[in-house]
Amino acid sequence: MGRLFGTDGVRGIANGDLTPELAFRIGEAASRFLAKKGSGSIVVGTDTRRSADMLEAAVVAGICAGGADALRLGVIPTPAVAYLAKNLEADGGVVISASHNPAEYNGIKLFDRDGFKLPDEIEDEIEEFLVAEPALSARPTGARVGRAYVVPDAAERYVSHAIDTIEGDLVGLTIAVDCGHGAASFTTVKALRDLGATVHAVNCDSNGLDINDGCGSTHLEVISELVRAHEVDFGIAHDGDADRVLAVDESGAVVDGDQIMAIAAVHMKRQGRLHGDMLVATVMSNLGLEVAMREHGITVLKTKVGDRYVIDQMRATGATLGGEQSGHIIFMEHATTGDGLVTALQLASIVRSTDTPLSELRTVMRRYPQVLLNVPVEDKALLSSSAKVHDAIAEAERRLGEHGRVLVRASGTEPLVRVMVEAAEEQAANEIAAAIAAVVRAELG
Repeated sequence: MGRLFGTDGVRGIANGDLTPELAFRIGEAASRFLAKKGSGSIVVGTDTRRSADMLEAAVVAGICAGGADALRLGVIPTPAVAYLAKNLEADGGVVISASHNPAEYNGIKLFDRDGFKLPDEIEDEIEEFLVAEPALSARPTGARVGRAYVVPDAAERYVSHAIDTIEGDLVGLTIAVDCGHGAASFTTVKALRDLGATVHAVNCDSNGLDINDGCGSTHLEVISELVRAHEVDFGIAHDGDADRVLAVDESGAVVDGDQIMAIAAVHMKRQGRLHGDMLVATVMSNLGLEVAMREHGITVLKTKVGDRYVIDQMRATGATLGGEQSGHIIFMEHATTGDGLVTALQLASIVRSTDTPLSELRTVMRRYPQVLLNVPVEDKALLSSSAKVHDAIAEAERRLGEHGRVLVRASGTEPLVRVMVEAAEEQAANEIAAAIAAVVRAELG
């Protein structure tokens, strides 16, 4: 069996490879490894997928079978689960969500009592537990069996926390929001309106099958059209579990995670809040981010892809800002994981306090042309051993020299190989990315 945990928890087709039986065992493992004394509590939240009810029931049953109490938060963003694990003094948290993936997928990810994702070594221990035969005689009985409770004000607690992360209000701003038929449908709209902003929101309902479907942070044309249809200051779009956010300026032009980080980093440095004058990003971040930060005296530290690795580096260095181009942004003063709502409020606060349009703020960074191709493959594990793919990458790097870069990696959550090329000219980036993708498809597809 391959490793169950990817870059962001366990994912798969719900009721296919991600079964209720596996969800039960993960719940039991959460009780065993997070609440190690066999008591305590674990918070559990979900997004809006149809399969959430099924998997939540299994996870909650597993937590109780392990002897801990399950605190059910309902439909709520992933960062809210991380926050509430600590706020409610629980022993950890479980999120049932597949983030930006289509509705037929689901996933389970775990947080510790401080709201941080688990390190690889703990996930490895949990995997050993999951593949072992359950020791039925070791399960608690009688009064030691856990119970399940509903936390009725979970969303309100999180919204109140997010509001407290900025100074002042957002009165006078008009903001467009695409909730992606996901977990942010209540929290983001409420937070913005409570702060005095005028909000034009779409995709705030859900039938369980429409999450991320042609909307949200993976389909920014929706928020761009909404911005153009109304006179607004800017727009934001979440993914299904709202741990990420991307923006568009008042003209509908995209402002990605790198640009949001650049805006925030410069603003935080001016305020003396950017610890060590450093920003943590991943290898997927655009070259333009490094160039812009260097011009402002800010060092960019790079990690492998996954906001958990960004957070690990932030904790090791004391950095207060980090994130990914995809919109997972971590403001460590306020959050322990990527938080779409906190990021949106920080960005809105900068626009409001500087009285500067987002279209002007985004010019702090010039994006190098970047092409990202997702190549479906049969076995992504073969990528590291393919000589022909390695030769294609070497040839691309020779052609680009110092004026671009190539990154080819296996997806941590899907059967894909991601081919990313940056170059001074867009045509060259497109040609080189297509050539590498063709080799990947021929060798691994």
